Amino acid sequence: MDFREQSMRSVAERVNQGETTAVAVVTDALDAIEQLNPSLNAFCAVDPEHALQAAAEVDARRSRGDHLPLAGVPFGVKDLEDAAGYVTSFGSAFHVDDAPAASDSELVRRLRQAGAVVVGKTNTPEFGYKGKTDNVPFGATKNPWQQSRSPGGSSGGSAAALAAGMIPLATGSDGGGSIRIPAALCGLSGIKTSQGRIPNGGPKPPGSGLLTVKGPMTVRIRDAAFALDQCLGDEPTDIFSLPAPAQPWTPQIDGHLPKAVIWSPTMGITTCDDEILGHCEQVIEKLRAKGVQVIERDSIWSENPFGAWLVFWTSARARAQGHLRGTPEWEKIDAALRPQIEMGLDRFSGADYARAIDRCHTLNLELETAFHEAPILLTPATRGHAPTLEGDGFVNGEQTPDWVGYTMGINMTRNPAGTVPIGLSADGLPISMQVIGRQRDDLGVLKMLAGMEDLIGFDVWASDF
Repeated sequence: MDFREQSMRSVAERVNQGETTAVAVVTDALDAIEQLNPSLNAFCAVDPEHALQAAAEVDARRSRGDHLPLAGVPFGVKDLEDAAGYVTSFGSAFHVDDAPAASDSELVRRLRQAGAVVVGKTNTPEFGYKGKTDNVPFGATKNPWQQSRSPGGSSGGSAAALAAGMIPLATGSDGGGSIRIPAALCGLSGIKTSQGRIPNGGPKPPGSGLLTVKGPMTVRIRDAAFALDQCLGDEPTDIFSLPAPAQPWTPQIDGHLPKAVIWSPTMGITTCDDEILGHCEQVIEKLRAKGVQVIERDSIWSENPFGAWLVFWTSARARAQGHLRGTPEWEKIDAALRPQIEMGLDRFSGADYARAIDRCHTLNLELETAFHEAPILLTPATRGHAPTLEGDGFVNGEQTPDWVGYTMGINMTRNPAGTVPIGLSADGLPISMQVIGRQRDDLGVLKMLAGMEDLIGFDVWASDF
């Protein structure tokens, strides 16, 4: 089965209605992984025996009458979070020989509780440190749209598996764009929820401190909303967790567009590739034709958030791996990651960290000022095109490490934000836009993403993998 043929929700409905079984669906996923993964390297670990055992347990639960909204849905778990029975390697040579996790992350636990079945772990850059997916122990993941290009990162393995139709559901995490970037590069609709919607609870503190949000990834946004409805809610071990909404989100997503949106091509902090910008402006005209008032604002932020974001990120890396400097194990770390760890050790002070927290406040204040005009802010998803496997992304034909640009600040402000594919570049790669909502207005972002999907009609089957 190619899981792009039907929605994730319809897969679960077929199992719940007795039209098929969880074992049959999971078998289809394992067959697809066996066929496609050797080329794409989206999965770094697969366990067919335990996946089929778990699927049989789902069938038994369903026969007892258990309520299983995700019955039999096979999913991959990003290799930065725990799934019981699998090693959490973090894409790192230090951890590939660790003992398997004894328990699930809270997100994985809730998905399994709803009837979904883990089939494997998806590839990620070492400790999720960059916007493309490769690492020393497992190698590079390839973009199904063009295998010479990266699917982005750090949830690149999850995005590639979804875009190729291996599975209908995966987990991701987003500390600077790591759900939104690979979704954008692989032709998926993805969302980074408000921090706390999906709890980061349990015994392990979040890897990137204040920045990280976990969440489900799917091909289209209504499936993501349905998966989210099974996972939302308070968790006492997460000090940032939010209570579940009063009503499920899925029934409220009607695809209607808002009366007004803000369109910011640069947010005042960057520039955008001409081809990407052209596709975005075509969508803006489609919105106007549908009666949406488009308020153009070139400047949203007065200062690029990257410098403050870097304080958070490198401090977290110094906390986690800094003790290895000066030991023989230091050379095992990805050569491009070591300078980030050293930056956190040597460059930034406690006062710098406090100023970065202050910057979160001012960035949010400037965003909220913009939202007085309209409830949704639209930007390009990235300022450049997908990186090559060996190099960087492209802005106006030139390779540059600065090809992302729009996502990191939203992790600092904690606003909900998602990306939606809007077309293909001249060389056949997806181009996407970012949708940003007001504080905790996740439902508004989901509605806008669904409305844009309906308006644009992007077809993931165009990849024809």
